[in-house]
Amino acid sequence: MSHLDGVALTVVVASFLIVTCIGFAAARWRPAEDPMHLNEWGLGGRGFGTFVSWFLLGGDIYTAYTFIAVPALVYAAGAAGFYALSYTIMVWPIVFVFGPRLWSVARARGYVSPGEFVRGRHGSQGLGLAVAATGILATMPYIALQLVGIESVLTVLGVGGNSSNVLVRDLPLIIAFAVVSAYTYLAGLRAPALIAFVKDTLIYVTVIVAILYIPSRLGGWGHVFGVASAHLNSVNPATGKPYGSLVVMPAGQWAYATLALGSALALFVYPHAATGLFAAKRRDVIRRNAALLPAYTLVLGLIALFGYMARATPAVNAGVKAGHGNAQLSVPLLFSTMFPSWFAGVADAAIIIGALVPAAVMSIAAANLFTRTIYKELFRPYASPAEETKVARLASLLMKVGALGFALELNKTFSINLQLLGGIWILQTFPSVIVGLYTRWFHRAALILGWVAGMAYGTIQAYRTSGGGQAHFGGSAAPVFGHTTYIAITALVVNLAVSAVLTVVFRWFGLQDGYDETRPADYIADPVPAAAPRRARKAEPAAGGKAPRGSTVPWSPDAAPEEAPAPAEAVTARQAPAAAPAAQAPAVEDDATVVFDIPVSLAGRPQPRERLPRRK
Repeated sequence: MSHLDGVALTVVVASFLIVTCIGFAAARWRPAEDPMHLNEWGLGGRGFGTFVSWFLLGGDIYTAYTFIAVPALVYAAGAAGFYALSYTIMVWPIVFVFGPRLWSVARARGYVSPGEFVRGRHGSQGLGLAVAATGILATMPYIALQLVGIESVLTVLGVGGNSSNVLVRDLPLIIAFAVVSAYTYLAGLRAPALIAFVKDTLIYVTVIVAILYIPSRLGGWGHVFGVASAHLNSVNPATGKPYGSLVVMPAGQWAYATLALGSALALFVYPHAATGLFAAKRRDVIRRNAALLPAYTLVLGLIALFGYMARATPAVNAGVKAGHGNAQLSVPLLFSTMFPSWFAGVADAAIIIGALVPAAVMSIAAANLFTRTIYKELFRPYASPAEETKVARLASLLMKVGALGFALELNKTFSINLQLLGGIWILQTFPSVIVGLYTRWFHRAALILGWVAGMAYGTIQAYRTSGGGQAHFGGSAAPVFGHTTYIAITALVVNLAVSAVLTVVFRWFGLQDGYDETRPADYIADPVPAAAPRRARKAEPAAGGKAPRGSTVPWSPDAAPEEAPAPAEAVTARQAPAAAPAAQAPAVEDDATVVFDIPVSLAGRPQPRERLPRRK
């Protein structure tokens, strides 16, 4: 791994430069009317259609860590690594149900993060801060793990690696993230959305070629599975047990099932996944993507098979052993061994670019959380949109710097397990965010105490779990009533139980609950251009003495929440717009007439026009 592969490195550098140009050019893609607005910088103007959202969500969720870690787990333990395939099958029906509701209320109320929704829904600043802090905490190791994937590729390319010189070892990674920080600071969410086209294209090409080409060089799939089975059935001298199996054994089925379920419930509570939803243009875009994104799950299943192919390649086994047993090197070593140098560079570029896209989205999502739910709530309640955007830009830079330091300084195995701890943490926001979309039965104080109980239990239990040569944070599953269970699921049960019991107690004693600023119509709101209501307009006098009618002003997706139209079936006569008072009429020249054309009221009766008297 100390040998420098010049051809592959050249391809990787060229690909990175192309992506960098695209990132800076994204600032002019779909130009914003006001770039210094958080809706524009942090959510891309909330204007991404089905096609763009498909690439953005795919690039946001299926990360470089997935490309590296899933086959690495299959390489080391066999079928246990396919839990990722199971949870990405389960997650999309779940998103199909709650995703449109979350999008609608965020659009109607102008929310840019889950923390804002929780604060508004439950009327609790403390609960909103808890959700925001948890989201940022859980996102940091996730960003760091994208760097771990990049480090694995650079090590195999012969760049940095095990060099004792810190500058030589870490400089390429620092440069890469400095460039990403620069174009993310400038273009916001538009940059990773545009780069996702390149990233996903490279990944699809790499996976298709690898699945068709590598097994033929290894003697076919029969040989691949035969070698993998022989290794997994052999005894691990460190534990005295087999390394794994080609199928999940009964003793591990409960852990496998709860890990898949917990990961599916947690995925779209992560801030970066919610940001991908909020950036969609319309409500139906969410449903279409929930139906289309399982195509990535198919690719993920093929990626997982890379682990078996790597196990059947002697050169890969030797390289992993030389790398102190680091299974994360298995996929880059497989590409380096099996592909010609130029195509190995293409595959490595897919992994590196696949790390940069989600890292950028994650830092933007964490910055949105910090700006709206922490900075504005606690420090600057009346901050202007421009000030919010400046703070979010700086916060996204700090998130990347923190994640970079995290990845460079901490033990890599520890950071991987801490990512699993991040799943334990983020799932504790599920009751307030997802359950809150459907009911406000839970008392706000009970939700806070339930969150505290779940976080405390999950963190302590994970700390006490040993594994992989570590006394603490060595795994994500622990025995519960004789069954090994994903700690996040157990912590969520504790969370819900505490919240339910305390809700009953608090309501019994009449403890005041928070005010819900949302309305039922917000959860089904969807701006439909063809049905947009008409607003007050000014007409110029015509030659015949009659004022011609002007064009209708449609509802803007960036309008204030109170201006957003609710669906017709959900609006009452009380919500019909009233005629503009004369005091607000614009100044006109003498002999001009101002006509206010009021649309048909939502109660079903037309409103009369109001003709203002001439000015004298």
